[in-house]
Amino acid sequence: MNVEFDDIALEELYVNGTTRNHEYKRLSKDIVKRFVKVVNYIKAVNRLEDLFLIKSLHYEKKRGNLKGVDVVWINDQYRLLFYSSPDETGIVVNALIFEISKHYE
Repeated sequence: MNVEFDDIALEELYVNGTTRNHEYKRLSKDIVKRFVKVVNYIKAVNRLEDLFLIKSLHYEKKRGNLKGVDVVWINDQYRLLFYSSPDETGIVVNALIFEISKHYE
């Protein structure tokens, strides 16, 4: 899949393993490592439906006030939120990562 970052801090976190952004700077090294692993999983799949095959991600498409947002688990506590979009053939192959969210907060 084609992956882009909506937040420069998330791109820094992915590329460098650290960021100056106060929101993500407090994340533990383990969470950052898992974040990078999850983004690599997303990059490795050919289309969005392939994320269902990776059970540890617990992929879901949100409803309600987060309608249109795709979510995968980083761990039990943190979620990676992104928007997906299709290419010209209609197959969903683009992901725009916009947030790491602490679940239930």
